[in-house]
Amino acid sequence: MTARPLARLRVRLTLALGAAEIRLRLRLPRLMWALTRHPADRESPFAELVRIESDPAYRALFFAELDAALQDRLATRTAVVAEIEAVAEQLRSLVQRSDHERAT
Repeated sequence: MTARPLARLRVRLTLALGAAEIRLRLRLPRLMWALTRHPADRESPFAELVRIESDPAYRALFFAELDAALQDRLATRTAVVAEIEAVAEQLRSLVQRSDHERAT
């Protein structure tokens, strides 16, 4: 018998909350809009590609930025390779010294 009053209570609470929500939506629409989840506005995945193809000024800017980014990437890789080669040379010299000291 205790389950039935709890079920009634749940139904009454659900109805009361629904009524309160309706009243809030009518009286405070901006607040309710702000509290409601909204899907993110998604831009078409190919929107930038379309803009690159259709706008010559944007295309020139895009390719200039792309070239600069590629040059920076190449410079970074070259610097990393140079550092690795320098460290490898130091390791080789240390190994050769330790081998030479062991032999004597």
